[in-house]
Amino acid sequence: MDTNNITRVDIIDIKMPFWSMVVFMVKAAIASIPAFIILSVLGSVVFGLLGGMFGGMGRF
Repeated sequence: MDTNNITRVDIIDIKMPFWSMVVFMVKAAIASIPAFIILSVLGSVVFGLLGGMFGGMGRF
């Protein structure tokens, strides 16, 4: 693989009909809901474990 011939590409404009873009953005928003739920559950588990391990360190 020759890395000396690197070509730079700049995207200037994307031609997309307005309603197609609206449908795409709605689908992206709907798809983000399960991802948010999964990340919230994982974050709760991690912070629950950390809170359980280090929560009582300041008490005598």
